[in-house]
Amino acid sequence: MECTVKGIPIYYEVHGSGTPIVMIHGWSVDHRLMSGCMEPVFEGSEGNWQRVYLDLPGMGQTPGPDWISGSDDMLSVLLEFIDKIIPKQRFLVAGESFGGYLARGVLKARRDLVDGLLLICPVASQETLRDHLPEFKVLEKDEELLASLSEEDRNYLTGINVIQNKRVWERFKVEIMPALKIADYDFLEHKLSRHVPFIEDVDKVTDPYPQPTLMIMGRQDNCVGYRDHWQLLENFPRASFMILDKAGHNLQIEQDELFTAAVNEWLRRVRAESVRP
Repeated sequence: MECTVKGIPIYYEVHGSGTPIVMIHGWSVDHRLMSGCMEPVFEGSEGNWQRVYLDLPGMGQTPGPDWISGSDDMLSVLLEFIDKIIPKQRFLVAGESFGGYLARGVLKARRDLVDGLLLICPVASQETLRDHLPEFKVLEKDEELLASLSEEDRNYLTGINVIQNKRVWERFKVEIMPALKIADYDFLEHKLSRHVPFIEDVDKVTDPYPQPTLMIMGRQDNCVGYRDHWQLLENFPRASFMILDKAGHNLQIEQDELFTAAVNEWLRRVRAESVRP
């Protein structure tokens, strides 16, 4: 489906019905990253959930216009998209990586409507990011699989995943790699990258967010790390905070069983709040 926002045709998909959950993917990927890891969650979850997956501008099937020059512009598009697709409805927000940064922007702008927050390997502090990243370390490797791949596919797989086996490859090649090949890197590198931090600190809050939250990070994530995230925890007094071993920036694939269980538990907490008298 398509929704035009500020002159941009936003590609999106909707699955199921019920309480909306807005799914925000990360940098250079598209909606398939989120649908790939989240749809299995709903096969065993209680309650009715409407899942809204979109392609952010410059990624997937959504073009990136010249006027977007940073995260504030991207957030303005995202907020207008939400207002059009689920006007005045209560909803949940799930964001991965850069999408986790935008999700906190959505929360700040629409706090009174957001009933739950899921942050998957979210971007935390721009200032200390480079200093606090763990070393990239491969913990499981299938040499026979790697030898069978083309050089291009092998480079994609080994460049970010700390588990490099058939199970991870089968999902990576469907949920992540196709988006990496079609992303508008000129837009990402020369337009969106101009002002990645929000003008106002999105994590400087006077009122902690009181609804169920899940923050889940990879111990070996060398893209956003995990150390700076602890500094955000007091903003979310109802947050579960998880750091998974044998997990890099694609923890939702590498530790899929733990990921699914954790997200299901978060959804149960959200549901319990909604039915409380």
